[in-house]
Amino acid sequence: MEMRFLGRSGLQCSVLSFGCMTFGGANNFFKAVGETEADEARRLLDICLEAGVNLFDTADVYAGGRSEEVLAEAIKGRRNDILIATKANGRTGPAAHDVGLSRRHLVAACEASLRRLGTDWIDLYQVHSFDALTPLEETLRALDDLVRSGKVRYVACSNYAGWQLMKALSISDRLNLNRFIGQQIQYSLLVRDAEEELLPCGVDQGVGALIWSRLAQGYLSGKFSEADGRGQAPTRLEAMGRLKEFETQRTGAIVALLKEIAAGHEGASPSQVALNWLLQRSGVTSVIIGARNEAQLRDNLAAASWTLSEEEMRRLDLASQAPVIYYPNSHHRMYGAARNPQLFPRFEA
Repeated sequence: MEMRFLGRSGLQCSVLSFGCMTFGGANNFFKAVGETEADEARRLLDICLEAGVNLFDTADVYAGGRSEEVLAEAIKGRRNDILIATKANGRTGPAAHDVGLSRRHLVAACEASLRRLGTDWIDLYQVHSFDALTPLEETLRALDDLVRSGKVRYVACSNYAGWQLMKALSISDRLNLNRFIGQQIQYSLLVRDAEEELLPCGVDQGVGALIWSRLAQGYLSGKFSEADGRGQAPTRLEAMGRLKEFETQRTGAIVALLKEIAAGHEGASPSQVALNWLLQRSGVTSVIIGARNEAQLRDNLAAASWTLSEEEMRRLDLASQAPVIYYPNSHHRMYGAARNPQLFPRFEA
């Protein structure tokens, strides 16, 4: 499997990484996501490692910390073969400092994650979202201290806005702190907002992108129509009451095209086509895949074994193009495209 450097760093990640949010479902929400325990998790990791995956992503709030514990059980004896990425910010207890990105919470959260993961270090420590109540200087100094102490190797952010990412990078540069080398962001054929600010900023500043919700919570798998088996068992989107918001003329056209393109590649699925599209997008380092079972995992991993043509990419770009083009990038595309190569092209119908 292809390896890519994460941002402007020496950390090499497989282009497909594995998300452990399905591990250890501890409440109704996470049970709907998945309830994978140690034996099955160990088998899924075996398959990932055989395919060349080296990055495994989790968070301290996934299943109330149980996800990290299951991952720890699954990686016993092979810690040096993998990269562990986890996150902090979400509420982990009832006290005032059990949430956010204060020094108090970050240091405590990191130490708790290390205990659950059964390891001495975290390869990539990510702040899970922006905390406007804590000064960025405090957060970034705390992260830098964790790196300098050896508990963390690299730091990254997740779910930041473009200006928040740029502000954090500027502070790190000014104070000579370890800067973010990655950003974990939502990006798919259905949700392309990241192309307006986050991905161009990452390309310019040397911040690689790790992609979550690559199949729009499974919708791009093409398995949500009656003909494809919907109704046999509640889907995750149905359980969350969100299916209706996905069923639009635009999404229908995207899924139909995914199926058409998949039919033209032997053994390919709509999911593989959607993943393949992401792997060719500028600024993307690794796409995080998740799976409840071996069949889903093997299908997703196969996306790294073939490549979409330029024409197929163009057709997918056109079908998924969002109707709103944001200013000022719309102006830059129209009047200064040659001077702004970090921006994504727009394929008008």
